[in-house]
Amino acid sequence: MAREVQRSEPKDLAFLTARPFAHRGLHGAGGFVENSFAAFDRAIDEGFGIELDVRLTADKSAVVFHDADLRRLVGLDRHVHELTVGELGNCHLNGCGEPIRALREAIIHLGGRAPLLIEAKSPGRHGVESLCRAIRRAIEGANAWAAVMSFDPRIVAWFREHSPQTARGLVITDEGESALKRYIKTHYWIRKARPHFLAFDIRSLPSPLAQQFRAASCPVLTWTVRTEAEHATAAAHADQTIFELPQVNAR
Repeated sequence: MAREVQRSEPKDLAFLTARPFAHRGLHGAGGFVENSFAAFDRAIDEGFGIELDVRLTADKSAVVFHDADLRRLVGLDRHVHELTVGELGNCHLNGCGEPIRALREAIIHLGGRAPLLIEAKSPGRHGVESLCRAIRRAIEGANAWAAVMSFDPRIVAWFREHSPQTARGLVITDEGESALKRYIKTHYWIRKARPHFLAFDIRSLPSPLAQQFRAASCPVLTWTVRTEAEHATAAAHADQTIFELPQVNAR
């Protein structure tokens, strides 16, 4: 029997621009809590894609959670990386009572009903490979509808080398660094990681780099879009939005 050959590229990137992505699900108004199943279901019901965050646990799994610690969303003075996926599953989100979910649970729950952006939060100096492997395990069978993106270019580079069929994106912001340092680092990692798409901070648009990517038919997304003025900027300089309520003239 012939050996299966791994694809070297995603089958299709059209899902990245087909509809707006609700940032951490459609949360906020109405008591919906970020990164909860209720917020994800609401986004699906409204016809949006979903962006969610994942972090590495003590037992090298991936859970759906934004912050490094549990204080804001759970009221517990612990860090995500200190606890196992089982222990985190016993922690409940303030305001809705849902547990913190493993990424695989979320993938199963979504069941391919909406395109998905998975933002991998950097585990710091160590743990990149463990987090990437956990994400890859979780999204098996869902690759055509799921993309991985990160501020941490090491994560994007890992997916280029070890899971090239998974759509991968580099998240970019102009905040916190000098223009020269940002330019050198960004272009180095674009050459090394070869992202399929970029996700720009809305405050960083317009951008010559975004223009170059779009001219090369590579999708450019932008986050986090909230106001009418930001939607206008996104419409002019990006291919799709990652938004939070209020939703104004989404496309």
